[in-house]
Amino acid sequence: MAAMNLAEAIEVNARARPDDVALIAGPTERTYAHLATDVRAMAGRLALAGIARGAVVGVCLRDSADHLVANYALARMGAIILPMDWRWTEDERSRIAGHFRADLVLVEPKQPLPGAARAVPVADLPEAGAADMPPVANGADLPLLLSLSSGTTGRPKGPLITHGQMLRRFWTHWINLGLNANDRYVSATPLYFGGGRTFAMSVLFAGGTAVLFPPPFEADALCAELERVGATATFLVPTQLRKLLACGDNRLAPARRMRLLIASGAPLANDERAEIETRLCANFVEYYASTEGGGISIATPTTRATRPASVGRPVFGVCVEVVDADHTPLPPGAVGRLRYRGPGVAAGYHRDAQASGEAFWEGWFYPGDLAEIDESGYITLRGRAKDIIIRGGVNIYPDEIETVLGSHPAVAEAAVFGRPSQRLGEEVVAFIAPSGTLDAETLEAWCGERLAPYKVPATFIFTDALPRNSAGKVLKARLAERAADATEPASRPGRAT
Repeated sequence: MAAMNLAEAIEVNARARPDDVALIAGPTERTYAHLATDVRAMAGRLALAGIARGAVVGVCLRDSADHLVANYALARMGAIILPMDWRWTEDERSRIAGHFRADLVLVEPKQPLPGAARAVPVADLPEAGAADMPPVANGADLPLLLSLSSGTTGRPKGPLITHGQMLRRFWTHWINLGLNANDRYVSATPLYFGGGRTFAMSVLFAGGTAVLFPPPFEADALCAELERVGATATFLVPTQLRKLLACGDNRLAPARRMRLLIASGAPLANDERAEIETRLCANFVEYYASTEGGGISIATPTTRATRPASVGRPVFGVCVEVVDADHTPLPPGAVGRLRYRGPGVAAGYHRDAQASGEAFWEGWFYPGDLAEIDESGYITLRGRAKDIIIRGGVNIYPDEIETVLGSHPAVAEAAVFGRPSQRLGEEVVAFIAPSGTLDAETLEAWCGERLAPYKVPATFIFTDALPRNSAGKVLKARLAERAADATEPASRPGRAT
């Protein structure tokens, strides 16, 4: 099974259910018979363009049917998908294509790509006949995808995911989430992004229907689309969920009729989780995952009833541990570095031994999170290892402070990080996106009642919104740049140093 080419499933579904709808994009529907024909034809056109097994091909397309057809056509050929965001600047596209030595990049019309890589719009690929279609590539450890970590700042990193590893990630969707051939799944996150791409491809593998409804969108329009297509499931990031929560209950009725709502990409506050479960979908599942290893754990309504702060327990086939700096497992309740391993986890970063050595160790992947695991196996995240603040020799976890700030009724969002301090090593800084009238003194008092004095932020900086990437993760590096020039505050009376 591990040697199976994922594209074979499209042929299987085309034979077993040729008239079932595979893809919906606005008013256009494609059956599985139609999709299989398109995948074969795209593979033939790519072959005529010089692409063969093992070639790296950038897919820099909008969230369209062509995007998914290209993904499955490249999978069929044994070529390697290099996901690229069509919204990136020319420099970003060129840098990613050059770093991963792309042989070809599929682009939108009139979208330039400076550098050595060839850029070709799908419409300009050579026309192919039946004789030009390459056979389905197979074999153990057949490469499929360079699963880029979210964002394009710094050195690009991407592990090479095989067909077998991706298939085991699909298993998680079926076993733990229950996605299946009866689902009408609305794809409302970018297809170049790990979650958006993987869920859409998983649903097509299983024989369900993928409905393309690309972002950005208005919440009211998404509700209308859920109703129009009879949606049973969707995957959204927290920023999208917050847009929906701003709608009235009557408009949210199509969401409540769904069987499954998946969220991932960034944490949610406890009150947001409760509101989502009540107003959007009773079966609301938080999916903790990474691009390098796929699913780690899920938190369900049952999980939230007993352990509201937990990200749940490990998914099928995945082993999770918390360890110290020497890779020694820690006892239940201790905070340490989280690591996990399983059949869907990559072996390392492609052509990057240094980054691989930092994140992979003896079959384990370290996503960079701090966590604790209780005696029943429930995982609670305690922030990013690189974000830990060491103030006067004391470890401070930003997520604890962010949770307290987020519980204030006039705080929409909060991000906490450490800023260098001559006196204390680091000092706590908080960026606040308010939802109402608010000042620093009010927040200082709020935190002072709920946190030890040394955890109370020394500086509060107000902003209209926190910068995020396409996965909904806060870009703390940008916030740190904005805070770098601020004057270091003096100690407040009563604050421990």
